[in-house]
Amino acid sequence: MSAASSLPLRDVHLPPSPPWWPPAPGWWLVLAALLGVVALLWWWRARRRRREQRWMRLFDDGVAQAATPVDEVAAIAALLRRAARTHQPGAELLQGEAWLEFLDEPGSRAFSDGDGRLLLDGGYRPKVDAEAATRLRVLARRRFLGLMAGRRR
Repeated sequence: MSAASSLPLRDVHLPPSPPWWPPAPGWWLVLAALLGVVALLWWWRARRRRREQRWMRLFDDGVAQAATPVDEVAAIAALLRRAARTHQPGAELLQGEAWLEFLDEPGSRAFSDGDGRLLLDGGYRPKVDAEAATRLRVLARRRFLGLMAGRRR
């Protein structure tokens, strides 16, 4: 028996585990990147919301200047044509049914078969029903925002 084998062995003691705070530098980078993405998303949504509010104000102000329902329909038609031009150059030149089909949203024929048909001749009639003009305003405002935001269908 050798002298080394007769020595008593001691237990292995593990060092204490690292504390959870402060985190390692890599976690700080992950946190900073995550905060940057959240800030960027917040900024992007706020910018988009402000832009849509400007468009709504533009639409509402343009329609508010109309004195009669006939003038209101004419103003709505002009605003939709401007929005169509910014969305797709040449779309403002469409006439009749092609124009109404361009304005229709998927799954809806609100312009072709519904209140939107007032756009075809409402600006040229001697009188237009005020309720029909109001329904057209609601429909056209939503489509105006969609066109200005670049959503075709």
